Amino acid sequence: MAIVGDPVAGGIVTSLAQPGGNITGQSFFNPELGAKKIELLKEALPHMTRAACLLNQDNPGSTVLTLPAMEVAAKSLKMELYQFGVRRPDDLEGAFERMEQARIEGLVIDDEGMLNANVGAIAGLARKRRILSGGNKELAQAGGLIGYGVNVFATFRRAAVFVDKILQGTKPADLPIEQATRFELLVNLKTANALGLAVPPTLLVRADQVIE
Repeated sequence: MAIVGDPVAGGIVTSLAQPGGNITGQSFFNPELGAKKIELLKEALPHMTRAACLLNQDNPGSTVLTLPAMEVAAKSLKMELYQFGVRRPDDLEGAFERMEQARIEGLVIDDEGMLNANVGAIAGLARKRRILSGGNKELAQAGGLIGYGVNVFATFRRAAVFVDKILQGTKPADLPIEQATRFELLVNLKTANALGLAVPPTLLVRADQVIE
């Protein structure tokens, strides 16, 4: 596996140090990344008190693993966190209508397959409703405000090392699962300007890419 959020909590392996089966590879801290995106949105808008997370209700990894981590982060930042679940792209418009009614200021999009395939639509709906959005790098590139996640190219290059060792005879059970170490932060300044948001310089200076 090249990219898995939490293989232990997901029941894929017994432990990171000793996978114990026929699977090994890399993990990328998806629950922790969700919490980090909450923190980044709060940094972008310090007076934010009402945030939301957009989840795929049919993905147990989102509802069981990622949501609790986001809730802990929001509580520590003295914010209310609201959950908005969707199952298909057609549900997105209705979810954003409900967010506007709930006076949501900032939104974190879970890094999940169905949502990832629709980041363009999600970014557009967030701008339309004037909601700050945080998600993966592709979200920021599509017009969202903040993107944060692993360096995917580095992750897949590292996966080749596992393939090589296995082809040479090493058992996957004997190869500890590695955790991603390279992360990237993107800030879409064009979107910030459209929303009338002055992004703090402390956030911009840490960004690996600022989209203007």
